[in-house]
Amino acid sequence: MDWRPTASIANLTVRARMLQAVRDYFAATRALEVETPTLSRAAVSDLHIASVEARVLGQRRYLHTSPEYAMKRLLAHGCGDLWQICRVYRDEECGRWHNPEFTLIEWYRLGIDHHALMTDVERLMRAVLEPAHPLPASQRLTYRDAVRLHAGVDALEDPAERLVECLHAANIDVPADLHAERDACLDLIMSTLVIPRLGHSGPTFVYDYPASQAALARAHGPVAARFEAFLEGLELANGYHELCDADEQRRRFQQDQAQRAAAARSVAPLDEALLQALAHGLPECSGVALGFDRLVMCALGAKHIDEVLAFGFAQT
Repeated sequence: MDWRPTASIANLTVRARMLQAVRDYFAATRALEVETPTLSRAAVSDLHIASVEARVLGQRRYLHTSPEYAMKRLLAHGCGDLWQICRVYRDEECGRWHNPEFTLIEWYRLGIDHHALMTDVERLMRAVLEPAHPLPASQRLTYRDAVRLHAGVDALEDPAERLVECLHAANIDVPADLHAERDACLDLIMSTLVIPRLGHSGPTFVYDYPASQAALARAHGPVAARFEAFLEGLELANGYHELCDADEQRRRFQQDQAQRAAAARSVAPLDEALLQALAHGLPECSGVALGFDRLVMCALGAKHIDEVLAFGFAQT
C-alpha cells in the first residue's frame, strides 16, 4: 500500500474552497444545516444499492447510503428547509466514478416541486463552480425525450424486446436474464447510450422518469416527479417531489424487498421510523442528493474519483 494521498494538495485545496462555497450558498438561503446518524437498524430497499453492514454493541446496523430517511423524520417534526454534507457508504461500487465511501450534499425545500428544485440545484452548481469553471445555460429534457434523442426508442411505450434490439444494435451485451426486465434494459440504455452524451454544453436535467422508477417520488400516471442532473457525461444529482403517503411508501418498500429476495440479495428491515414519520405527516417538499466528489471532478477535469479524494479505497 502506498501511504501517500491519492489527490494532490492543489486538488484538495480546490475541494476545500468548494465545500466552503456550498456552506455559503445554504447560509444565504437560510436552510438549517443538520447532522444525522450514519448508522441505522434499517437499510435501503432499492434492488440496485448494496448497504454496508456493521456490528455495534453486538447489534446489526447498516451504514447509511443516504441521509434521506433521517432527514425526512426531521422534516416531519417541523424543521423546515434543511441540508447536510455527509459521508455515505455503498458496497459493490468501486471504480473510475465510484468509491465505496463518498460525500453527498442532500437538501430539502418546503413548498416547492421538483421543477423549482432543479433551478435550486443549478444555482448551487453555479455558486460552487463559477467563475473558475463557467457553466453554459442548462437544458431540460423529459426522460422519454432524452432516450428517444440518444437511443431512438420510446422509454414509456416500447416493449422490452425493442429495448434489447436497441442495445444489441449498439453492440451492447444484454444478459439473458434481463431480456424481459424492461426497467433493467432502460437502465442499461441510460448508462451506456444516453448519460455519456448529456451535460457537455451545460448542465442537463432529465425529468419525468417512468413511474416504475419513482422510488420515493410522487407518481402521476406513467411518470414520476423525479429528476436527475448531469454534467459532462456524469450523473451528479437525483431529486424528487417527495412522496408523503406512508401506505404507498410501505407498498413500494415491500415490492423492493420481494425483488431483492427473488434476486437472492440480502433483505434488510424496513425503516419503520421513517414510515411512522410519513404517517405523522411529511410537509409538502422536494429533496435532492448531489454527489460532491463528482462535482469536484467536473471542476478539475479529473478522470478518476481518486484524484479528488484524500485517500481512495485502495489507500484505506
